[in-house]
Amino acid sequence: MHDFDDLLAANRVFAAEFDFGGFDGIAHAGVGIVTCMDSRIEPLGMLGLKPGDAKILRNPGGRVDHSTLEALVLGVHLLRVDRILVVPHTRCAVATSTQEEVRERVAASAGDIGAWEPMHVVRDQLDSLADDVQKVRTHHLVPDHVQVGGFLYDVDSGLLEQHY
Repeated sequence: MHDFDDLLAANRVFAAEFDFGGFDGIAHAGVGIVTCMDSRIEPLGMLGLKPGDAKILRNPGGRVDHSTLEALVLGVHLLRVDRILVVPHTRCAVATSTQEEVRERVAASAGDIGAWEPMHVVRDQLDSLADDVQKVRTHHLVPDHVQVGGFLYDVDSGLLEQHY
């Protein structure tokens, strides 16, 4: 189990200064963020938030799918989320590759990939963003008072641009 020693050591340093014990888990800034799993994105930092301010949902491409909608509904009704940002980003691998290219890259690493394995890509980021924002805005369990915006995050400048 030595593969994780560096991370466990870093965790002990983190825990020595940890002050969120007993935290209630509510989104204190009322913010929900849907974004990509890309490690260049720091969701709290890019919005000037701190731990405890937002609920963060991450997946390839920052897409709104069934499980994302489920989490957003829970956030709205149980965790005080009243503003939702959907935030894909520039230079995203699933938005700059075809499904076949993604499959080939995975197959090259894995040695094989079954044709049945879905590899979702984004053909047009802004069209997909518009669709995702609309999915949230029109969901029957997301009340009209919840603000939903669609943004594109620039991984090279750190800036957000609102599109919807």
